[in-house]
Amino acid sequence: MRIGLRLSGPRRSWALAVVAAALIAIPIAVSIVVAGYLSATARPLVRQLSVRVPDYPRGASPVRIVLFSDVHVHGPDMPPARVARIVEQINALRPDVVVAAGDFVGDNWFGRDYPADQAIAPLRDLKARFGVYAVLGNNDYSAGAGSIVQALNRAGVRVLINGAARAGPIAVAGLDGRVQKLKPLVAARARTYGALQRIPGPRILIVHRPDEVVDAPDSINLVLAGHTHCGQIVLPLVGALVSGSDYGRKYLCGRITEGSKLLVVTAGLGTSHVPIRIGAPPDLWLITIAGTR
Repeated sequence: MRIGLRLSGPRRSWALAVVAAALIAIPIAVSIVVAGYLSATARPLVRQLSVRVPDYPRGASPVRIVLFSDVHVHGPDMPPARVARIVEQINALRPDVVVAAGDFVGDNWFGRDYPADQAIAPLRDLKARFGVYAVLGNNDYSAGAGSIVQALNRAGVRVLINGAARAGPIAVAGLDGRVQKLKPLVAARARTYGALQRIPGPRILIVHRPDEVVDAPDSINLVLAGHTHCGQIVLPLVGALVSGSDYGRKYLCGRITEGSKLLVVTAGLGTSHVPIRIGAPPDLWLITIAGTR
């Protein structure tokens, strides 16, 4: 006995249309995913910026800062071996200072996790004559801030959690990477700004979330941030699907002026949730700071 389903008239036309749409949509979807993965795993773009400040120490040479963020070490797109290759790329830029703006561990919905030491170990090869500085991001706190800090210290990275330091002719400070409006953190931020103010030279604030620029004092010359991934998935006509900021897309990406302060938001290196980037390729910034004369 043969059992079959026969469609005729409008039903048959509708079924054929569904099949045809699926045959067209599936290859397109696969192509988008493949392109997004290739973009996510591409060599980071190097974006360059020159900043001149009036209070730069007389006679001091310009300082080259490399900013990177959101490494999100996690398989398949950001294994430690890829981090090592990016470290080589950074060293080739001959930085005086290297700044890492948080989120060293990944949060993809699938793939391989790496222990903190294994994820961060490649950073020990970073070379910068005035040091490598970092702040923690929200993912680092979720994964366990203590283990991340220990791994960074073992890699020779100085972690600034509401602290300030002198890096050659410039002053750098870093803020706690948790949500800035938590009351226990407000006083700590004020102390950090005070400590930064007491160090001579241009003042650089390292943060994870770019929203910190709003409450930062005007005495700060430059704020360096990550977190947003520049949207990670940015669609034509629609724009970024998410920003990770309380201010929408205002501080989404790139160079932004906020009053007298200059904010630079990097797209970051890794990915969050899914190993795909569309319209927001990975990048790092080479920022040269010099005097006005």
